[in-house]
Amino acid sequence: MKWGLALRLGRMPYAPVWELQRRLHELRRAQKIPDILISLEHEPVITLGRSAQAQDLVAPKEELVKKGVEVFSVERGGGATYHGPGQLVLYPIVDLRALNFSVRQYVWALEEVMIRVGKDFGVELFRRPGFPGVWHTLGKVGFLGIYVRNWVTMHGLALNVALNPNGFAWIVPCGISDLSVISLSDILGQAVSVEEAENYALSAFSEVFSRELVKISGTEVKEWLSRHGLEWRSA
Repeated sequence: MKWGLALRLGRMPYAPVWELQRRLHELRRAQKIPDILISLEHEPVITLGRSAQAQDLVAPKEELVKKGVEVFSVERGGGATYHGPGQLVLYPIVDLRALNFSVRQYVWALEEVMIRVGKDFGVELFRRPGFPGVWHTLGKVGFLGIYVRNWVTMHGLALNVALNPNGFAWIVPCGISDLSVISLSDILGQAVSVEEAENYALSAFSEVFSRELVKISGTEVKEWLSRHGLEWRSA
């Protein structure tokens, strides 16, 4: 089993993590770093992928600003999505050639990670053909939005663990106006820890991607980035 690095960032605003992804993406494409997995929660943010339409933003931007919700147009595929506290986000910066994965296999693998996390909590999640992500009979729980250049990935998955508030009400998620969006905590009827979900997810990622993950956080992240010429800005 090959190894990769898991950067556990905790709770972060979107912009600095987006910038970090781009810089790590460049380094991975140049084969200067191993496969990287960024794991975190975001402060409230709406991102608009390449397929997003103007009408996908239901709430006026002025209202969102008052609520402290940022909005970004990004390079990933897909439409509008929401990230916020209570949601686990994983951004793999991986070389699909080294994994011997096609893009379709990569999407399947990300879905599989979320399905296995659900299973660890005793929740059955499943795929729906033609609709990327993972679902429960009560609604959609896990979301995907990826970007691939020179076979190296950016962006990734978001798993609803205990969203509060559920900011998907401010958008048309995935371009589906009547989409029901739910969290693991809603399904279970009890609070679910994002930290516990993260631990399950990192184990599942290691299994599905055949990568032994070296997990670092806090000052270790800053030190590792500094060794690779990257200055970490948390805000």
